[in-house]
Amino acid sequence: MRLLKPNDISPSEITPPEIYRERRRFMQGSIALLGGAALAAAGEPQAATRIAGVRASAYKLDEDKTPYKDVTTYNNFYEFGTGKDDPAANAHTLRTRPWTVRVEGEVKKARTWDIDALMKLAPLEERVYRMRCVEGWSMVIPWVGFPLAELIRRAEPTGNAKYVEFVTLNDPKQMPGVRSRVLDWPYIEGLRMDEAMHPLTLMAVGLYGEVLPKQNGAPIRLVVPWKYGFKSAKSIVKIRFVERQPHTTWMAAAPSEYGFYSNVNPQVDHPRWSQARERRIGEFLKRDTLMFNGYGAQVASLYRGMDLQKYF
Repeated sequence: MRLLKPNDISPSEITPPEIYRERRRFMQGSIALLGGAALAAAGEPQAATRIAGVRASAYKLDEDKTPYKDVTTYNNFYEFGTGKDDPAANAHTLRTRPWTVRVEGEVKKARTWDIDALMKLAPLEERVYRMRCVEGWSMVIPWVGFPLAELIRRAEPTGNAKYVEFVTLNDPKQMPGVRSRVLDWPYIEGLRMDEAMHPLTLMAVGLYGEVLPKQNGAPIRLVVPWKYGFKSAKSIVKIRFVERQPHTTWMAAAPSEYGFYSNVNPQVDHPRWSQARERRIGEFLKRDTLMFNGYGAQVASLYRGMDLQKYF
């Protein structure tokens, strides 16, 4: 991986104009049909909204970005269905304002944050990350967000805080997938404290310079680029600091297939398929999967001495 300087890639190079214009027209037309006036009265944005004041970041890749259309129409978000196109079709029912995130547990400063206050907690920056799905596909996405470490420092964890647990929205009225028993809701994920504090770990509030689309985990989600995508919890409503390792949703559903760490590791296969190769969305041929998704230089030291076959 080669990290580029912030001025190596301009914002205009990230989104092809024709894709951006096509998507904006689609969003505007769809929301109008769904009752744009009512949504506006409720404080919802009527179309993709640019985020002001986003600064460039050193976290950039010399790789093609996955088109906005693919990022927003091919993804996993089981609260809106198990199909890859279900979130884009069903997530219009999600209400992202008002929205709060409760920070609690082993901290000195528990607090309930309003989403708009969270977006001002630290300077927002654009980070271009590789993202790898456990199913074998991958993307390169320009996220907008702030380091999770900024929120952790303000919470002032106690010495008992060894892990961070993330709890997502659990509302069957807004989320049709929650009405099924495909998973045990709410969706819960977790990180070890040093993983959560790592500079790469991001709280994302947007992508491609715009407010995070509902189908991608609006209004705020976790992004951990060296782990498989399911570790990046979406639509977060609670962050808890705990002493014991959280029992995450996928560990509960299939413990032999989804471990707590879930680091991208081409040497450890999923029981039902190999993890050695991946298909980048938009490409025909597969490519070799990189250890830690290509972020080994930054994160391998976190797991020094660990048996990564056992702690998968």
